[in-house]
Order: sequence, then C-alpha cells, then structure tokens
Amino acid sequence: MTTQISERKDFTRKMVSIALPVVFQSLLNNSLSFVDTVMIGQLGEASIAAVALANQMFFLISLLFFGVTSGSAIFLSQYWGAKNETNIQKVLGLSFAIAGFGALVFALASLFTPRQIMYIFTTEESVVESGISYLQIVALSYICSAISQILATALRVVGYAKTPLKVALVSLSLNAVGNYLLIFGIGPFPEWGVAGAALSTAISRLVEMVALLWIVYKRHPVLAIKNREAFRWNKLFLLHVVPTSLPVILNEFFWALGMTTYKIAYSRIGIEAIAAINVAESVANLFFVAMMGVSNATLIMIGVKIGEKQHSVARLYAKRFIITALGVGLGMGLFEIFLAPIFTTFFNISAIVKQLATYCLYINAFLLPIKSINMVIIVGILRSGGDTRYSMFAEMFGVWAVGVPLAFIGALVLHLNIYQLYLLLGMEEVSKMILGLYRIKKGTWVNDLTTLH
Repeated sequence: MTTQISERKDFTRKMVSIALPVVFQSLLNNSLSFVDTVMIGQLGEASIAAVALANQMFFLISLLFFGVTSGSAIFLSQYWGAKNETNIQKVLGLSFAIAGFGALVFALASLFTPRQIMYIFTTEESVVESGISYLQIVALSYICSAISQILATALRVVGYAKTPLKVALVSLSLNAVGNYLLIFGIGPFPEWGVAGAALSTAISRLVEMVALLWIVYKRHPVLAIKNREAFRWNKLFLLHVVPTSLPVILNEFFWALGMTTYKIAYSRIGIEAIAAINVAESVANLFFVAMMGVSNATLIMIGVKIGEKQHSVARLYAKRFIITALGVGLGMGLFEIFLAPIFTTFFNISAIVKQLATYCLYINAFLLPIKSINMVIIVGILRSGGDTRYSMFAEMFGVWAVGVPLAFIGALVLHLNIYQLYLLLGMEEVSKMILGLYRIKKGTWVNDLTTLH
C-alpha cells in the first residue's frame, strides 16, 4: 500500500513538473494574444477581422510545426528513455528540415500573394487591405517559430520544461510592449496600427529563437546539432521514423485546414460573426491551457515508460491521464462560465458582438470536458504509443466527416447564427471522443519504437 501511494505521488510529481511550465507558457502566450486582440480591437471590428483572417496562415503553419514537434516528441521521449543520443540528434535534424521547408513555403506565399490569400476568406476591401499589411510583415517570423518550437519541445522531453517558459516570458512580454508602442504610436514610435502589431510579433519571435539556440548550444550538448551527421538519414531510419511521424504532421495540418475552413463558413454569416468568434476563441484559449500541459506530460511520460519497456505502467498512466483530463476540463469549464461575461467587456465591440461571443464561450465551457479528454487521448496517449495512424483517423473523421459538412450546412442551408453553429460543431468533439475511448479500451495502441526494423 505504501509503495502504491509512493508510486502515485511520483506520477503526480512528474506530471506537474512537465505540465505546469507548459501551462504557464500557454497561459502567458494566450494571455498576451488576448491583450493583442484587445489592443487591435481599439482600431475597430474590421481590424479584428483582418488580423484574425490573416493569422490563419500562421495558424496553419504553426499546426504543421506542432505536428512535427509532436511527431519528434514521440521518438525523442522513447529514445531518451532508451538513452540513444545518436538517434535523438537525427530526429532533431529531420524535424528542422521538414518544419523549415514548410515555413519557407508559407513565408513566400504570404510575402508575394497576400491579396489572393485574404480573398479566400473575405471580399471586404477594408479587411483585405489591413490583412495584407499584417501578413507581409509577420511572414518573416515563420522560420524563427519553426526552430523555437522544435527546441522547446526537445528541452521539455529531456527534463528542462522551465527553460522554454522563461524564454517565452521575455519574448511575449517584448511582443506586448512592442504592440502597445507600434499600434498606437506611443512616444517617438510611429503609429502603424495593424502593421505595427505584425512587426512587434516578428521581432519577438526572432528574439525567442536566438535565446533558445544560445541556451541549447551552451548548456544542452545532446540537443545541439554540431555537424552534418544529424542530417544524414539512411533508408532504414527514414522507414522507421516517417511512417509514424507523417500521420501526426498530416493530422495537425489538415486539422488546421479544417479550422480555417470553419472560418470560411463563419465569414458567410458576416463580419460580426467573425469578430465574435475571434473574441470568443481568444478568451476560450485561456481556459484550455491546462490541457496543453497535461497532454504534453502524457506524451512524454508514457513515451519514456514505453522506451524503458514498462508497457503495463504505460497503460496504467493512460487511464490516470484520462481521469485527470475529465477533472481539469470540468473545472476549467466552470471557471469559463463564470468569467465569460467579464472578459468580453474588455473589447471595443458592439453590444451584439459581445452577446454573440459570450454565448459562444458558454457553449465552449460545456464542451471543454470532452475536448480535454480528446486532447489527452489523441495528442498524448495514442501518439506516445506510436499509434499515430489511428489518432489521425479519429481527428480527421471528426473534422472532415462531421465538422466541415455541418459548418456549411449550418451556415448556408439552416442559416444558423454564430453561437448556434458553434454548438452544432460540438458534434465533432463527441465523435472523436467515442473513437478515442474505443481504441484505448481495445489496448492496441502501445508500440515500442526504439528498435529499428
């Protein structure tokens, strides 16, 4: 009994040590994103809509980065458990190559075809023009973000989760101050509005990348790539890593594309709908950060146990993390219900947009326990066990077979308002939860990836 209590305490301690820095970093990131939206909101609803739609490009590429880092974390955690430093370097090299190429493609598209990108979402000329000025500047930061996200993930895997948090604190604080100075033209700084927000973001991401590179090369030699060997992958290595990692990358990219498709459906309702959903999402993200931390802990802790050949412990951890996800989701949902009306008053928007955003937040709070379970199962448990094809199937079925059709049926056929449509799209989360829980119960998700076949 004493051993069992001690083991539970050890589980909780490890989970908190990984999850808490990620929670704080996500909270910091989303809090400053919320502040950014409030600042930009002072320029009017058209500016909010412009930045929201222009940021769909970064949203897409950042989800590609998240797919790459999630895929690499599967192998990094298992290789770390197996103490295989050579393959840790090779996984990092492959991650930099894929994410860097994706960042370059998106940056070039944003720099040279911004008008065509904005016209995908809206034909409102005032929104398009503001979006173009934002998109062309922020595109310069995509490669910086790719490098930063990979290094941050690697540091968490090897037990230094506080390091990326500290760097993010500096970078995001710089972004907030830069936004204030450049959006409104404080003191000697020019009043650049939306373009000022983009420049501030680009500078802060550059600072974050440089800081993480300096820390890794000074203090963490196992993660510091010093020669071309990390970029030399034989056929056996690629056939081992790519089939497991590729579904994760495709999963995140097509999930992000699905969310962008939702935005197209929202835009058919009108500018008020886009503004309301952007306000609601910027607030809702504050309440979801706890699950970002728990899912990170899930992926790393279960992956290490599989790498150490402790498969029964990995399955036990999976059950504990699902229970944890449900509890955290219920708690955060209650907080969101109470605080939603307060947060929406921070924005310079019309009364109807505030009301629509508040209703969307109530619906999100109701769905939060289901979203939390899905996050832990798909991003944490299934991926840590290398069961990435099924996790991709569950995610893609929810988004493309359920969510996207319902989005356009709701907007164009049923003519729902934005909060009614948001509630209808909750069926996406329900379908994913059913598929995920089925797979966990079946127990076929554990795969040891430390041995090349």
